Amino acid sequence: MTREEKSQVIEDLTAELANNTNIYLTDISGLNAGITSDLRRAAFKANVKMAVVKNTLLEKAMEASDKEFGDLTSVLKGNTSVMYSETGNAPAKLIKTFRKKSEKPLLKGAFIEEAVYIGDEQLDMLVDIKSKEELIGEIVGLLQSPAKNVISALKSSGGTLAGIIKTLSEKEG
Repeated sequence: MTREEKSQVIEDLTAELANNTNIYLTDISGLNAGITSDLRRAAFKANVKMAVVKNTLLEKAMEASDKEFGDLTSVLKGNTSVMYSETGNAPAKLIKTFRKKSEKPLLKGAFIEEAVYIGDEQLDMLVDIKSKEELIGEIVGLLQSPAKNVISALKSSGGTLAGIIKTLSEKEG
């Protein structure tokens, strides 16, 4: 690979890192071509972009990026593939599902919405991360719940109150 090609790859990786808020680094070494193809297909279906990268080039792209990757560069050893996703937990779910058939991919680390996670033991926690939209939906639901309770209480008690007043007015007459 020439120096120009390397700098182009670094430039492309830096752009990918800038455009994605959810980045997973995985180890897929030892997977044969068929299993790797299955993983790529599963990633495509899950709307996860996957690419195998050279550690040195990815490290340079991370350094050139505006984002703070912290200790994430420490996991750049051996084979590394990068997974990009719009949903924070999509790659984690993909990895967990795929591991039912194979022992890899292993999670090296992840960068999700400015938080850094290192190590395969983080996988279960990352699967449970909720997306921004899910959290907003939950908050809206929680905010609507008390208002709905007040409105239904007013409607039901309003009916009984009207009934009591009507009954009292009929008794007086």
